[in-house]
Amino acid sequence: MTNRRLKTTLLFLLAGSAFTPLRAQQIPLNKYGLAVLQDKKQYEQLVRKDSAQQLVDLEKYIPGIRKDVRYATTNNFTHQRLYSSTAIYLRRPAADKLKQVQALLNKKGYGLLIYDAYRPYRCTELMFKIVPNDLYAADPKKGSGHNRGVAVDLSMVDLKTGKPVAMPTDFDDFTQKAHENYQPADPKVAANRKLLRDTMKQLGFKGSRTEWWHYYLPDYKKYPLMDIVF
Repeated sequence: MTNRRLKTTLLFLLAGSAFTPLRAQQIPLNKYGLAVLQDKKQYEQLVRKDSAQQLVDLEKYIPGIRKDVRYATTNNFTHQRLYSSTAIYLRRPAADKLKQVQALLNKKGYGLLIYDAYRPYRCTELMFKIVPNDLYAADPKKGSGHNRGVAVDLSMVDLKTGKPVAMPTDFDDFTQKAHENYQPADPKVAANRKLLRDTMKQLGFKGSRTEWWHYYLPDYKKYPLMDIVF
């Protein structure tokens, strides 16, 4: 191989290696040194490269799914309206798994009720200012699975009545009763929580120790943090 051809080959290899982390390098770092995607065009570019990065509208994707988006109201622990819309999104792999959860629950007479899904990073910052305890609110220094679009807060509804089933607490109850190891006195409540937990885990979601409603995909780091309002 001539020196000229060798030089050309080396330049090509170096360029190829530079493209590998390009996606991460293009995402600006915030004050905590976290790469947080804030540009819709960058998000669209990301999706073109990897369809798994797409945020899916759960109402359109999962037949019969219900929602009660508390952060679009003042009926939440912040007592502030954090969202201007009640749209609910998850990354495609999480949406695919949740669709299967819905199908399994439907066979038993239940359906999913979504409280929260994808959450812009700015909302995580605000939440932590109000409740600076990472047992209940994600630390902005790490970000949240919600900010990555692979975490969901949810419960179940009874398909016959259309009403939410009884659970140990209401959504966003920061007491011991919301913890995984709490034993409800009412066996029906315990059964409802177990059915939701078992079905979510069956499809690959991981649960929270302190919030019966919170589930996420274990490979969440594959998806960048985002601060984009859809």
